[in-house]
Amino acid sequence: MRAGKACQLKDWILLPKPRLMKAGEGVLDLASITRISLSEGSAETMRAAEAIRSAGSELAGMTWPIRKGAGRGSARGGILLKLDAKAAPAQGYRLVVGRANITLTAADAAGLFHGAMTLKQLLRQSDGWLPVMDIKDHPDFKVRGVMIDISRDKVPSMATLYALVDRFAEWKLNHLELYTEHTFAYSRHCEVWKDASPMTPQEIRKLDAYCHERFIELVPNQNTFGHMDRWLKHDAYRDLAECPDGFDTPWGAHRTAPNCLNPEDPRSLTLMAGLFDELLPNFTSRKFNVGCDETWDLGQGRCKAVCEQRGKGRVYLDYLLKIAELVRQRGRILHVWGDIIIGHPELVAEIPRDVVVLEWGYEANHPFDEHGARFAASGIPFYVCPGTSSWNSLSGRTQNGLENLTRAAESGLKHGAAGYLNTDWGDGGHWQYLPVSYLGFAAGAALSWSVKANRAQDWRRTLDVHVFEDKAGVMGGLAYDLGNTYLRTGHQIGNGSILNTLLKTPWSQSLPEGVTEATLANTKGWVDGVMSRLPQARMTCRDGKLIAREFSNTARMLHHACDRGILMRRGGTGNPEFRAQLASSMRDILESHRSLWLARNRPGGLADSLKAMEQRLAEYEDKGAIT
Repeated sequence: MRAGKACQLKDWILLPKPRLMKAGEGVLDLASITRISLSEGSAETMRAAEAIRSAGSELAGMTWPIRKGAGRGSARGGILLKLDAKAAPAQGYRLVVGRANITLTAADAAGLFHGAMTLKQLLRQSDGWLPVMDIKDHPDFKVRGVMIDISRDKVPSMATLYALVDRFAEWKLNHLELYTEHTFAYSRHCEVWKDASPMTPQEIRKLDAYCHERFIELVPNQNTFGHMDRWLKHDAYRDLAECPDGFDTPWGAHRTAPNCLNPEDPRSLTLMAGLFDELLPNFTSRKFNVGCDETWDLGQGRCKAVCEQRGKGRVYLDYLLKIAELVRQRGRILHVWGDIIIGHPELVAEIPRDVVVLEWGYEANHPFDEHGARFAASGIPFYVCPGTSSWNSLSGRTQNGLENLTRAAESGLKHGAAGYLNTDWGDGGHWQYLPVSYLGFAAGAALSWSVKANRAQDWRRTLDVHVFEDKAGVMGGLAYDLGNTYLRTGHQIGNGSILNTLLKTPWSQSLPEGVTEATLANTKGWVDGVMSRLPQARMTCRDGKLIAREFSNTARMLHHACDRGILMRRGGTGNPEFRAQLASSMRDILESHRSLWLARNRPGGLADSLKAMEQRLAEYEDKGAIT
C-alpha cells in the first residue's frame, strides 16, 4: 500500500470491519514510535500491550518497550493504552492514529485487547506507516463463539488448536467449544476413546489457560443424550441404549447402531454424573454445553410405552431437567441445543430461566426469526447457532454459508439473543480440510461483531489479507469460488453437496434427475478454472504450502466425484478401463488424505475417515464394498 493512498480507508481491510472508521489528514511514520505506554499496568491490560509489541516486531520490524504507569495521551512517539469507563460500551474501544502517536482507549481490558487486534491488522498492511484515522467500535453480541467438532472424526493437534485460538482472538471471538462425544480421556472409560487420540485433562487445562490469556472462554462440551453411538456400540454400555439394535431415522433410513441413551434408566444419569465430575474441573468456564440434540430414536425402543403415555416431548424434557440439576449442583450454567424442545412449543415455557438454549440451523432459509421470537417471548436466554457450511461438502458451500451466518446475526440481534455460536461439524468422516472452513469462521466472527458493518464485506480480499496472506490476491477468491462448486451440479441438497454424496454412497444408488453428464462436465470445468489460479498465489502465511496441498486434494475429490457420476450416467460402471482410472485416482486421494490429515490432526479417527474412500476403491477393483 502506497502513501498516496493513505486516506483511502477502503483500501485498509479489517476483520471485523469496525462500526466507525473516519479518515484524518496525513500519516504516521511507524519509525517515530518508540514505546508502548500503559496508564495502569494490571496483568489483564498488559496482554493488550504485549500483543501490540509482538505485532510490531513480527509485522513491522519494530522494537517497542512497554512502560507502565504513563499517563499523558498527547506524548509524541508513543502508543498509549488507557482504561476509561466512558470510552466505549463493554468490550468496545476507540483507536486514534495521529501524526505523532497512537491512543487506544477502552472501558475494560477485553476492549483494550480487541483494539490491539485491530492495530495488529493495520500493522499487517502498514508498509512502515499508517494513515491518520479514528476508529470507534464495539460488538453486537456479548458472546461470539465457535464450536469445532472433534468427534467426527478429527481431533486437532495442540499446535492446530493454539493456532486457531490465535486466529480467533485476532478476529475478536471470545468463546470456544470442542464438540465432544467420545474424545475426552475419561479415566474409567478407556474402551470408548482408546483409538480416538482424545483430549487429555492436562491438554484441556493448558488450552483453557491459553484461551484465557487471549480473552477467549473455553467452554466444556459433552453430549449427554443423543449422539452416544460411540459409547453404546460397546458391550459395557449397550444396555443403556434406547434402541440397542438400531432404529429408523426421520428421513426413512434404518441404522443398525444405537443413538441415544434410555432417559428412563437411572444408570444413564449415574454415567453422566461421573463424566461431569471428571470433565468439568479442567475448565474455568461456568458454562457447559450438554448437547441433547437429535434424539431420533427416542420412543422407538425401551421408552416406547412411556412416550406413548406421557408424550415424547415430556419424556425428553424430564430427562433434560434432571441433567440440568446435575449441572446446577456443580456450579455450572447449562447450555442445550434447541432442536428438540422447539418441536414441542407447549413445553418451551417450562425450560428453567438459568438454562441457555442454542438455536441451531445451517440452511440459508433456517427460521431463526420465528424460533428466536418464540424463545424471546418465553424469556429464555438463547444463542443463535449457524454454521460454516463446510461439512458434507468437500469444498464448502459459500453462498449458503454466508446467507445462513448473516440471517442468524440479523435475527439474533432483532430478538435479543445472548450470544452467537458458529459451528463447524465433521459429519461423514470430516473430509473437508481446515482452510475450507476459514471463510465461515471469518464471516461468523465479523457478522457477530457488527452485522451492519460487515454485511457487505469483501470476503475475497479479507481472506487474502488476514487468512492466506496472499500478496498476489489469489487464494481468497479461489477458496470463495471453489466453495460455490456445489451450485454447478444441477441438484441441491440440504446440509451438504451432491458431490460429497457421490463419493460416500455405492454406485448402485440412483442419481438425482438434475445431475447429468453435462452438469458434471461443467462442474469439472468450473473446478479446473478455479484451480488454474493456484500457481499464481504468493501466500506468506506459515502454512501456505500445506494450504495449497489441501485445496489441491479437495479439487481431486471434486473431480473424482464428477467422473464417478459421469460413468454412472453412461452406465459404464462395468467397464474395466474406466474402473482402473477411477481406482488410480482414488489411491492418490487416499494417500494425500492420510498425509494431510496428520499434518494438522492426531491419528485417531483417520481409519474411520478413510472407510468410505476404501469402499469406493473396492468397488473399482471389483472386490465388493467394504462394510
